[in-house]
Formats: sequence, C-alpha cells, structure tokens
Amino acid sequence: MTDPMRLLTVGATGSIGRHVVTRAVREGYAVRALVRDPDRARHFPHEVEVIVGDLTRADTLEAAVADIDAIVFTHGTYGGDPGAARAVDYGGVRNVLAALQGRKVRVALMTTIGVTDRKGVHDWKRRGERLLRVSGLPYTIVRPGWFDYNKSDQRRLVLLQGDRRQSGTPRDGAVARDQIAEVLVRSLRSRAALRKTFELVSETGLEPADVEALFAGLDADPVDALDGVHDARNMPLAAEPQPVQMDLKQEGTAL
Repeated sequence: MTDPMRLLTVGATGSIGRHVVTRAVREGYAVRALVRDPDRARHFPHEVEVIVGDLTRADTLEAAVADIDAIVFTHGTYGGDPGAARAVDYGGVRNVLAALQGRKVRVALMTTIGVTDRKGVHDWKRRGERLLRVSGLPYTIVRPGWFDYNKSDQRRLVLLQGDRRQSGTPRDGAVARDQIAEVLVRSLRSRAALRKTFELVSETGLEPADVEALFAGLDADPVDALDGVHDARNMPLAAEPQPVQMDLKQEGTAL
C-alpha cells in the first residue's frame, strides 16, 4: 500500500481553505494546514497536521513545505490595500515557492475572476500567477467567481478562459465555496488540468459527476508563459516593478 499524497493547504482557515481541508481529507490526502493562529484550526479533523507559519516571512515556512507532494493556495487579502496584497497575495506565493528550494510539487492556485482587469490590487494576484507559471512546477490556476452568490439550483460548473468578465460585481459569475474546493483538490491528480488557467462559475443545473471532462476541454498555457493562454496582454514585463522582474527571473528559467 502506497503512502497518501501529502498536501499543504495555504490559507487553510479561510472560507475556501476550510472546504479544501475537508475535501482533501475525504479524498485520502495526508493534509497539512499552514496557519498563523492555531486556535483557528481547532475544528479541523483530528488527522490534519497543523503547522504555524507566516506567509509574509519566508524563514517560517521550512517546516510547512517539508516532504510535501502538493500545495493548494487559497490565501488572499480583501479591502483593496495594495501593501497587504503585495505582501500576502503575491509574497505568499513567492515565499512558499522559494521555501521549496527547487523541489517539484503539484500546485493548485486560487486567484479571482477579473484578475487581469488592471484596476489595482488584482495586479498582485496576477503576479503570483506569473511566478507559478514560470516556476516549472506542474500547476492549475483557478479564478473563481463570487463566492456563494449562486442560487441553490445553480450547481452546473462552467470553466471559462480569457478573463473577459470584469464588471467587478456578481454579474461576472458566482460559484459555491464547496465547489471551488472540489475543483482545486480534483485538479491535483488530473493530467487534463495541467498548465490550465480558467475562471470558474456556475449556472443553473446539476453539478457534474466528474470535472475531468471540463478540464480536458480547456487550452493549456504555453510553456513558460507569463499569462493565461487567452488572457489580454496588458501588463508588459518591462513595465513591472523591478523587484517583481527580479523575482520572475530568479524563479523562471526562460526570462
């Protein structure tokens, strides 16, 4: 009997992260939860390993990434603070990838629908996406619509590409938190989800029995691409902050 896949959940105590922990335990992963406050993890299943660390401090993440096989990122900031977005939304991805020290793990990263809109703090989530794409790690990037704004009969998942819905309101699409977690966790073992970037919303109808066919219908990002395969090319690398350019060059092999 082989050992279970060891999964690190980043943002484990958040509104999506808690669903990821529950889903991953149910699917047989050995789950490790990265938290800042262990009191917030007291309701996790007893088999979950809780590791205390701070995403904004790379020196606290060594134990979190030790011996893991996969990572699900559901961390994020709210409220539009550019400093917090830089430190957490972007810095969290940068610091975890750095802590891996080149080890290959499967990654699922949650950002947001509208991430390419160039309207402010979303740029930092997009920069986190870029770091992951150039890292050479096998990944899936999920951009969910508005959490739990869906109606009870709105469970048919729809995967979109190109990030065209950018009103900044629930009109862009909604999806249930538990379905976001399901897609993130299911992507980790899916060959069809490799190097796929997509927006995730739901429409009226029944939830799919399996998301594999949905993954298979998507286009993969080009190897070493900065952005999603159908994203607008509206954030030139040469215009990016110098520290971000340096991070990309350090993390990537083709820049």
